[in-house]
Amino acid sequence: MFSWLSREGPGKHEVYENVTEGLKNIYKSKLLPLEQYYHFHEFHSPQLEDPDFDAKPMILLVGQYSTGKTTFIKYLLERDFPGIRIGPEPTTDRFIAVMYDEKEGVIPGNALIVDPQKQFKPLTKFGNAFLNRFQCSTLKSEVLKGISIIDTPGILSGEKQRVDRGYDFTGVLEWFAERVDRIILLFDAHKLDISDEFRRSIEALRGHDDKIRIVLNKADMVDHQQLMRVYGALMWSLGKVLQTPEVARVYIGSFWDQPLRFDGNRRLFEDEEQDLFRDMRSLPRNAALRKLNDLIKRARLAKVHAHIISALRKDMPTMFGKDSRKKELIKNLGQIYDQIQREQQISPGDFPDLKKMQENLAHHDFMKFNQIRPKLLEVVDKMLSEDISKLMNMIPHEDMTTTSEPLIKGGAFEGVEDQESPFGYKKGEGIDAGSNEPEWIVMKLKHKYDTLFESLGPSDGKITGAAAKTEMIKSKLPNTILGKIWKLADVDRDGFLDSDEFALAMHLIKVKTDGYELPTELPSHLVPPSKRDI
Repeated sequence: MFSWLSREGPGKHEVYENVTEGLKNIYKSKLLPLEQYYHFHEFHSPQLEDPDFDAKPMILLVGQYSTGKTTFIKYLLERDFPGIRIGPEPTTDRFIAVMYDEKEGVIPGNALIVDPQKQFKPLTKFGNAFLNRFQCSTLKSEVLKGISIIDTPGILSGEKQRVDRGYDFTGVLEWFAERVDRIILLFDAHKLDISDEFRRSIEALRGHDDKIRIVLNKADMVDHQQLMRVYGALMWSLGKVLQTPEVARVYIGSFWDQPLRFDGNRRLFEDEEQDLFRDMRSLPRNAALRKLNDLIKRARLAKVHAHIISALRKDMPTMFGKDSRKKELIKNLGQIYDQIQREQQISPGDFPDLKKMQENLAHHDFMKFNQIRPKLLEVVDKMLSEDISKLMNMIPHEDMTTTSEPLIKGGAFEGVEDQESPFGYKKGEGIDAGSNEPEWIVMKLKHKYDTLFESLGPSDGKITGAAAKTEMIKSKLPNTILGKIWKLADVDRDGFLDSDEFALAMHLIKVKTDGYELPTELPSHLVPPSKRDI
């Protein structure tokens, strides 16, 4: 158990079992009073509850219809989940939280928001139109012990979709984006056009760029040349929508269990799947850090909000002309932002969206706003400078207490790291080549290596290290890598190489120059047959 101690006053001690408990405590005791005093929850985000801190990492899937969101979930779980519907037409017309439970079933939205163990209570504000389109599918899956997955309705274009939904679709996305650990935008290699509603949805995810990953799905449906063009077109489209200086990371693959139509890029798909799954597997270990980071962003926004609200209250007249003054203040809110920015030395990026803030302010009575209370701000400043840093120091300790075992198991995560069958990732390639073959893999090219060995002038069947070095540096590999190869190949550890050891060294050089990693120890199947009793 790791804990830290802080003093708020004489004799006052606060001991936290872990980062999550610490976050709950400092939020309720130090940040929440500031939020409540300045009506933060009415403008930005509902009050956080314990399930918000205790929840497993969540992955939000967003994409236009028929991009394979639901099939992607099925691929991860390697099974159907309750309520699943898959088809070329828009089949998913609701938000579906796919979560772990010993019992399989479907929990409707209205029942879900009153479950004290779930974190969905704040979704009440979106009304019955949304709750009727929200459900939780529970099933017993090893994958879901580590993460939860949110499937979203397929996004269409046109005014009809916006009207027909009957609820604030982008508002719901914003709510989830603030709370999830990863946002995966799926694109179909056949449909790269970004509709108006999809554009609005992506814009709703701004401010969470660090959580976003892009997946170009169904990439097996086009050949190699077409795939290059599709990838270029996608990057061009994303550049206009995401509007970030960084190039978005795009994972290319075909996430379903059917035969690949064009398998020329099979190896590319395998490499990309490994990278994506590695990123997803990091979520449970990074969950505490993500919650810590989100609380910091929330605290900075709450401080700015307090300055905005108090400035508006300060500028209101005490007697007459309140309505006209309110309209004037809302119209000139940008100037108030600038003034607060200069006086408080606050970064422009910490301020809420100007247009949304103006819309929200129109429905509030400024006379009910509170004046600035420095003490509340000082408590939050101290929280950010002291409490948060102490929680940060706890995270490495928590990592040390966890095992090296991955926290997401089962489903496709087991198959992607298959080490038993010959179909595992890079199985039978590189350093692993020949592990299941009766003949020493080096023998395939040993006649070539023996000719080279003889040209180096062996004495008593061996060549010196200097002679071997002359040949090995022709590979242009760095000396540090060649040194590792030498240690692996010098089986007798006498500083000389016989023909088998030299052939092994040249094989290891070929493995490395082909782009594979070297082992830290020589695998048994690569030890020359004549040395296997050593």
